[in-house]
Formats: sequence, structure tokens, C-alpha cells
Amino acid sequence: MSGDVDHSRVSAAIRTAEKSTSGEIYCVLARSSDGYYHPAATVLSVAILAASVFVALWLDTRWDRVGAFAFALAQCLALAAGLVVLKAFPALRIRLVPRRVRYAKAHANAVRQFLSRNVHTTSARTGVLIFVSLAERYAEVVADAGINEKVPQSDWNRIVAGLTAAASEDRLTEGFEGAIAAAGALLAAHFPYHAHDRNELDDKLVEI
Repeated sequence: MSGDVDHSRVSAAIRTAEKSTSGEIYCVLARSSDGYYHPAATVLSVAILAASVFVALWLDTRWDRVGAFAFALAQCLALAAGLVVLKAFPALRIRLVPRRVRYAKAHANAVRQFLSRNVHTTSARTGVLIFVSLAERYAEVVADAGINEKVPQSDWNRIVAGLTAAASEDRLTEGFEGAIAAAGALLAAHFPYHAHDRNELDDKLVEI
């Protein structure tokens, strides 16, 4: 996924969508949702321990004798070298982390952004967060309680599918525009615009 986004186009898309609904749309783009040092270090440690068992068995079949201290020292040196590599090259960490862990971290970040950006504080509880985390190749729509009562999750899943498809083709701006327009149409169907409505959230994309 490319992280290049035209902020002015995203803002314009939000303003257009909100003209027909009392709902509020907010967008967040995260470069990464975690540093992944500790999860990657855990996976690396388990891998080294597992590999050392096979090495020990292989040495035994060759009738090679390695002292317990020397073998333990070799394990420690291998682990230390691996941890140094993880520290020096952050981009390697996420490659060692299982997808479910990456998605869990990204989901937790989406919820955190939903709360910290006050998307949950709109007067009618009709705020929607469109969230993308690039490193994890993850997207999510987080809707407030007032919306979830009327809009099924399957509708949000279709929006996310379109957004991730566009992002995978390095069309992230178009992906956001499409997601915003689709979210706006859903909101307009259930929460149409009223003359007394006021704009409660900034019409912009936030990058973190």
C-alpha cells in the first residue's frame, strides 16, 4: 500500500457526503499500529529454541559432542544477534508477526482513534471513523452506537473491501473517496440531513 493521499480531495469528499446526512465522517491514516518489537522478539525466541532442538538432534546423529555450556552459549548468542537485527531493522519485525496479531493491533488502534478523536461524542451518536493502517494492510469502519442499531456490519464490510482493493492498487485517495461516498449514502438513508444540524467533527484526514 502506498501512503500518498490527497488531503484536499478527502476533505472535499467528506463535506460532500455530509451534505445529505446528519452523521459525521472522520478519517485516520496510520503508518503502523505498533512497533512490533516484542511480538517479533517472542516469535524469534521460539523459532531459535525450536531450531536448537533440531540442531541438537542432528549433532547427536553425527555422534558429535557439544558441551551443554557451549550449546547454551550458542543459543544465547543467536538470540542476541537476532534481537540486534530486529532493533536495527524495524521493517523486519512485522514480517515475523502472525497476521491475526497484526490485525488485532490495528483493530485496537482503530478503536483508540475512534475514542481519542471524539468520534463517539456526537450529539446523536452518529459518528463514523474510516481507518487505514498501512503497515498491516488493514482497513476498518468503526461506527457509533446510534448507527450500528440500523446499519448491518455487512454494509461496512463491503465498504472496507472496496477501500482495501483501491489501496492495494496504490489508489488510496480514490479508496478513501469511495469509502466516504458509500458511508455517506448509508448514513443519508438512515440519518438524513436536517436544517438544524451542525458540523461536530473536522472534515479532514488525520495521519499518524
